[in-house]
Amino acid sequence: MTTASAGKRIAIYAGSFDPLTNGHSDIIRRALSICDQLYVAVAINVNKQPLFPADERVVQIRRALGEESRVEVRAFTGLLVDFARSVSATINVRGLRTVSDFENEMPMAIMNRQLYPGLETVFLAASAETAHISSSLIREVAKFGGNVSPFVHPSVATALVTRFKKAE
Repeated sequence: MTTASAGKRIAIYAGSFDPLTNGHSDIIRRALSICDQLYVAVAINVNKQPLFPADERVVQIRRALGEESRVEVRAFTGLLVDFARSVSATINVRGLRTVSDFENEMPMAIMNRQLYPGLETVFLAASAETAHISSSLIREVAKFGGNVSPFVHPSVATALVTRFKKAE
């Protein structure tokens, strides 16, 4: 642990964020109540073809979050635990929308704890207002010209419209 991070509660919140939704933003805001510094870790999965490249997702997240000094947004590849170690994180924040999310997240939490015993996973339940929102659903609605503005930051809504107009 570096001198700068000594005594600080450093958390990570990782995901593809393709795109960032109001549900993600809600988890980020609420995670700040349990940590001093939060790294929003944009996962790069070489086996998937995202709608937006990682650098665009990083920019979208920064725009949506504004000037929150306690949040840093970074892209990463590889194991989550390696990223967590690199930033001295001890808290792994995960959002849960459904029981199936928990069923998927629990084995990962156990594996991460075995790979990095200093990393504790904390589950935050989605708010009632955002529990139905998923990135895949937002992409689907936007693809067919539906209004996604109630579910994403305005800059993300604009990026989605632009992306799907290019695809026409």
